Amino acid sequence: MSLKKSFSKDKKTCKVTFTVSKEAAQGAKTINLAGDFNSWSSTDTPLILGNDGSFSVTLELAADREYQFRYLLDGCRWENDWKADKYIPAPFSNADNSVVVTRQ
Repeated sequence: MSLKKSFSKDKKTCKVTFTVSKEAAQGAKTINLAGDFNSWSSTDTPLILGNDGSFSVTLELAADREYQFRYLLDGCRWENDWKADKYIPAPFSNADNSVVVTRQ
């Protein structure tokens, strides 16, 4: 799992690529990204399967913010990104949410 960030020239937006490696996907057929940026929809932001077996999606997010998120594998298993910028306890469960920080 990994996060790759690229800031716009005016520093107002940040493109973030969310990637789940083939190994981390553990045989999943589908992976969706849910978080603050999509009202925690479990279907609005699917990751695309790459030729190497990894899944990824790129989002353009507002800069100078923190966004909580998690991955949903095969519609039933929630996973964090273990290379996230930080973790915050989830308000509705006994798990943590991953956090991506869009600050330089």
